[in-house]
Amino acid sequence: MMRWIAAAIVSGAPVLAAAETVAPADVTYDDYGSVEQSLTGTAGDAASGAAIVGNKKAGNCVACHQIGALSDVPFQGEIGPMLDGAGDRWTEAELRGIVANSKMTFEGSMMPSYYKTSGYIRPGDGFTGKAGSEPLPPLLDAQQIEDIVAFLVTLKE
Repeated sequence: MMRWIAAAIVSGAPVLAAAETVAPADVTYDDYGSVEQSLTGTAGDAASGAAIVGNKKAGNCVACHQIGALSDVPFQGEIGPMLDGAGDRWTEAELRGIVANSKMTFEGSMMPSYYKTSGYIRPGDGFTGKAGSEPLPPLLDAQQIEDIVAFLVTLKE
C-alpha cells in the first residue's frame, strides 16, 4: 500500500485514503465525461459488479443493455449498446464517468445518472405524483459504481 501511495505521489496521481469516498457533488469529470479518480479509493469487485448489473432492483443495466456474460439473466434490453467488449471500447475512467453520470459523456442519453444527487429536470417523489426535492440520494453508492466498473472492464471482445 505504501509503495502505491509513494508511486501515486511521484506520478502526480491523486491519492485517496482507503475509507474516503468522493461525494456525488465532488466528482471531477474531464471534458469528455471521464472520471480518473476512484470514488472510494478501494478497488471494485467484478463479481459484485456483475450482480448489480443483472439485478432488476439495483443497477438493472440489463433493462437496456445486452450482456453476453450475463446470458442467464432474462429479458435483456436493446435500447442501449451491447456491453460485450465494453472493456475494449472504453477505459476504466471513461466507464466510471459513464456509469456515474452518462450525460457528461453522452448528452441527451436516456441512461440514468447513477451517482448524482441534484440537477434533475423533474424528479418524482416515489409514487405520490408529487415533485421530489433535492438533494436526492444517488441511485447507487460509490462502491457499487466501482464494482460495476470493475465488471465492465472485464468485458473484452
